[in-house]
Amino acid sequence: MAFLKTRERSKERFSLLLLDLEEYYFEQHTAYHVATSSKKERKVRGSFKVCSRSVIFDPDDLTEPIIKVCLNNIFVYFNFAFRFFFLFFNQTGNEVIYIKESNVIAPYRNERVSQLNLIMCSCCSAHFACELTLQLHRASCLEKLGDQTAMIAANLQSRLARSSFDKNCFQSVAEKPHMECAVEMVLPLVSNPGHVCITDESLYFQPLNGYPEQVIQIKLHRVRRIYKRRHGLRPLGLEVFCTENDFCSDIYLKFYNTADRDEVYYYIATFLENHMTEHTAESYMLQWQRGHLSNYQYLLHLNNLADRSCNDLSQYPVFPWVLEDYSSAQLDMTNAATFRDLSKPVGFLDIIHWLHLNRTLTWARYRGMPEPAFMYGSHYSSPGYVLFYLVRVAPEHMLCLQNGRYDHADRMFNNIGETWKNCLEGATDFKELIPDFYGDDPSFLENKLNLDLGRKQNGSLVGDVVLPPWASDASDFLQKHKTALESQYVSEHLHEWIDLVFGFKQRGSEAIAAHNVFHPLTYEGGIDCDSIEDPDQRIAMLTQILEFGQTPKQLFTTPHPQRITPRFHNMTRSSSVNSPLTSQSEDSSFEDLTEESRKLAWAHMGNLKLFSSHKIHKEAVTGIAVTRDGAAIFSTSQDSTLKMYSKELKDFQRSMSFSNMALSSCLMLADGKTVVCSSWDNNVYFYSIPYGRRQDTLMGHDDAVSEMCWFDDQLYTASWDSTVKVWQCASDGSSSHKRSQFQLLAELEHDAGVNTIGLNPAGTLLVSGCKDGAITIWDTSSYTILQQIHCHTGTIHHMAFSPDSRHVLSVGADCCMKVTDVQTGMVISSVKAEEEQRCFCWDGNSVLCGGQSGDLLLWDLLSNTVTKRIPAHSGAVTAMWMSALCSTVITGGEDRQTIYWKLQS
Repeated sequence: MAFLKTRERSKERFSLLLLDLEEYYFEQHTAYHVATSSKKERKVRGSFKVCSRSVIFDPDDLTEPIIKVCLNNIFVYFNFAFRFFFLFFNQTGNEVIYIKESNVIAPYRNERVSQLNLIMCSCCSAHFACELTLQLHRASCLEKLGDQTAMIAANLQSRLARSSFDKNCFQSVAEKPHMECAVEMVLPLVSNPGHVCITDESLYFQPLNGYPEQVIQIKLHRVRRIYKRRHGLRPLGLEVFCTENDFCSDIYLKFYNTADRDEVYYYIATFLENHMTEHTAESYMLQWQRGHLSNYQYLLHLNNLADRSCNDLSQYPVFPWVLEDYSSAQLDMTNAATFRDLSKPVGFLDIIHWLHLNRTLTWARYRGMPEPAFMYGSHYSSPGYVLFYLVRVAPEHMLCLQNGRYDHADRMFNNIGETWKNCLEGATDFKELIPDFYGDDPSFLENKLNLDLGRKQNGSLVGDVVLPPWASDASDFLQKHKTALESQYVSEHLHEWIDLVFGFKQRGSEAIAAHNVFHPLTYEGGIDCDSIEDPDQRIAMLTQILEFGQTPKQLFTTPHPQRITPRFHNMTRSSSVNSPLTSQSEDSSFEDLTEESRKLAWAHMGNLKLFSSHKIHKEAVTGIAVTRDGAAIFSTSQDSTLKMYSKELKDFQRSMSFSNMALSSCLMLADGKTVVCSSWDNNVYFYSIPYGRRQDTLMGHDDAVSEMCWFDDQLYTASWDSTVKVWQCASDGSSSHKRSQFQLLAELEHDAGVNTIGLNPAGTLLVSGCKDGAITIWDTSSYTILQQIHCHTGTIHHMAFSPDSRHVLSVGADCCMKVTDVQTGMVISSVKAEEEQRCFCWDGNSVLCGGQSGDLLLWDLLSNTVTKRIPAHSGAVTAMWMSALCSTVITGGEDRQTIYWKLQS
């Protein structure tokens, strides 16, 4: 758990959480507190800690309370006759705060005293402590908050400037420092100033006050992830992780300027570029869609990319409520009514309640507001909401946030079902959940520390959280809650919630339509604090931002695609575990076997071995087609010829020329007796294999025909004349199967020459790629545009649908390989290769590409890396064919060669 991991850094009873928000701990000195009780004096040894707005005495004896005095309530007297005496007198008899009495975490006790006596253990310590305390006392007595903060900041910066990182702390004398600068280590609710130093081996942080350690070291080779962070909506944060999936970082640093932050970030990123892969939201999306990431893992990654951190309670990771049923004895996850509507924000879930209660409070108020207007006066994630859930494991954080007090017992986190009900029906409560609700540690639901959290109005004490009837205990609740998060219903609808929190419905007109507009303070760029000239207003605004909560960084600006999920059951009906499975036909069994064979083949695609190679053309090979039995291979070339090679005879058999212009592509019709060739002379030629001659000619374009597709007697032809034409090809019924007529069904206009086209396996979708880098997805039943995306900056060489028709992969002259989601039109993955990729085959996850260099490259799209490079041609690979079972590959290149590849088991 995040707070437990953070707390483990210190074994002391003293915690930075004893400080007020935005307060700094400067230094400590050994001292004695002279306590008076029953007219007897006794000395209590401990440490005297000087902070920016208070002084704290932390006794060594754990049964003694920690004493805190605010600086604006005291004056300081140093007795020079008895140099070791350091006396505090309270001018008006104001309060001293007693904390952790008898070493029990409980609300603070305030007591009015007139005098507090301390004896310093050395004259030097007394002198330095007195001088610093006097300076900070003067700052605390200034009238304006902005002036107080400025004076404290000046003192802090002066101390940081006079000190530097102690290089004696290097683990090795051979380490070479790259840079050092002043920073603050960010912890929940508090910050700790110090110096960061980065070397060729490690990242070091040395706190100015030596707390919680003299130095914190992180070996660079252990780092797995680094993220730039916004802190207080300003680009000053850097978070370092040494684990892959944990949402708790190893250190979170806040820099005083963006340039220093960026230099450290890029140094670590450069150092680690060979050891780690930088992931984007789009690459994580692709992994999640394919089932390689769970819903929980995906949400954690999105939170990380959106600047959410467990070290920053104003930006704590946010997770959705996924269930709506907290009252049933059994949880039915096959019933859609069990789940929350993920397409709506929490504040708009109960529409009837919203209409009755909030129409005048929310919608009318929003319409009548001057810009910038908002619908909700609170946020779905804030420090108060996070600690509301975690008070049982982080009581000190709650006491820090609420000035030493717990919330009223009836407002505490007492009952999960009641909390959900309040979110639905409350006028100001719109909170979502935190990752701990889907984790493995149930301690935040149990009062294992035996905290006195108060007594409710009904007389009962606040203890463990009351669980839903369907949960036998806290561990069972978490297990079922995790199962619900990974359920089919949530998997099918989680993208809708992502649209609200991280996506295109977070801002603008889409947010208004979704009733998802929050206060501008919560958005990046909503308020520019640096532009506020009045220091009091600026400090107040920064404090409000940190306490109010912040909206995650927007990761997606277009609709998020849905996850690919198997649809085994109808979610509106309950199914019996004893119901028989539907028997599969022989055809479906054969399809399953074929699919398994394909998966196995792609898993071993790196084992492709050259079987034979042939140079039968005089120019670059442009197309490859193979008969159904694999006995004959046809290839077209820029030398204007169609040539046939016999696999059985291992010899070149036929050559056919239709004109003196280059042939651009070829395909084999389903009957296995006809090869269709496209030509730069604007025509399409039909070649009869049994008769060995040209059968038909289709003249239908005003420029070169670049590529073709065929499905159910319909021919799709792409041309540099900026059109794709759809033809119905009817046979005359004779033994020659001559096509007597070509009926033009549609003409699909484009803004530039069309260089490549592709059909999905069902023939319901067509994708076209143009010379201007635009991709267009068409509905073949209505010939209407579904999506149009300018995703490349140059000519698109090749494109194809994934086997499930969810995505389109394209490669272009800009050396980019991009995956586009068909449903949303979003480019969900983009890879910049070292060279142009000219052609490819893919299975949705892996890609076998032919590059400009002539090599075959096997790409893993989930990690965006090349897993295998296979030497092939001496020039660019220009054509590629793969068998149905993916066990045979044929490539053609600019070197005029045709190469046959076999997959070795």
